[in-house]
Amino acid sequence: MEMKVKTNKLTMVQAVTDALRTMLRKNEEVVLLGEDIGSNGGVFRATEGLIEEFGEDRIMDTPLSEAGLMGAAIGMAVNGMKPVAEIQFLGFIYPAYEQIATHATRIRMRTLGKYTVPLVIRAPYGAGIRAPEIHSDSAEALFTHMPGIKVVCPSTPYDAKGLLISSIKDPDPVLFLEPLRLYRAGKGEVPDEEYQVEIGKAAVRKQGSDVTLLSWGAMALQTLKAAEELEKSGVSCEVIDLRTLYPLDKETIAASVQKTGRAVIVQEAHATGGAANDVMAVINDTSFLYLRAPVARVSGFDVPVPFFALEEHYLPGPDRIMKAVEKTVQF
Repeated sequence: MEMKVKTNKLTMVQAVTDALRTMLRKNEEVVLLGEDIGSNGGVFRATEGLIEEFGEDRIMDTPLSEAGLMGAAIGMAVNGMKPVAEIQFLGFIYPAYEQIATHATRIRMRTLGKYTVPLVIRAPYGAGIRAPEIHSDSAEALFTHMPGIKVVCPSTPYDAKGLLISSIKDPDPVLFLEPLRLYRAGKGEVPDEEYQVEIGKAAVRKQGSDVTLLSWGAMALQTLKAAEELEKSGVSCEVIDLRTLYPLDKETIAASVQKTGRAVIVQEAHATGGAANDVMAVINDTSFLYLRAPVARVSGFDVPVPFFALEEHYLPGPDRIMKAVEKTVQF
């Protein structure tokens, strides 16, 4: 008789907390560090209650210095610990960029594999919560262009827990992006037990035959909404949630595009230099001769994220996605 897995309905931020608690209990080498993550529980309460269970030696409040906390985390990782460093907002990571680019991503190569950096960098990211512009950046492409670090971005509570556990177990640096709009946007079934979601493996959220829609993070839900509306007018959309931006799941991308012959990529980030361009390159390299239409892209604009009144105009939504798909399927 098959045993039923016990689950709870959790929001994404609760799933993140659950993953952190699971790994803190399992492995004494796992430690958390970041600004206000201790008694305050983090700016979004992702670490709430953890200091009471694990103490200040493992849940460490740091000074307001992203470069300093990242350097400390890298040193811990090289010396056998498994630090999980929280950056309050992805837009605050820029002072730490030098530490990540110069040290975290290069130590394995620099030491010919003698040392690794099993470091996870958690970073809430993206717009849609009426935060100021530097709190709303989607700068994932700065890191996908950096060999030596994996870039992960869940869109569901289930994936958030499973991917974070996989990231903590990974022997190399992982940037774990947490979409702000999805923190408390809904709940999903999340197993109580420890489980992993494979890094580098996309999820097919919806099967379809006319066009492939590819997205990640908060845009995955917007893309699904657009696909459901398009279905009513007879357009069959296959929806791919990439989940990992580096390394990309080239096999799943290629298989879907070769089936549908059309592709629309949706990203929240600015158009120029975004991760969507890498997805386009994968399609061109693997599936160009299968295409029946040019690959389309829906994205934010090449401006800083605007303030509240224009934020929704800046963000790709179902309407913009539907227009791009309708244009693509005309070919």
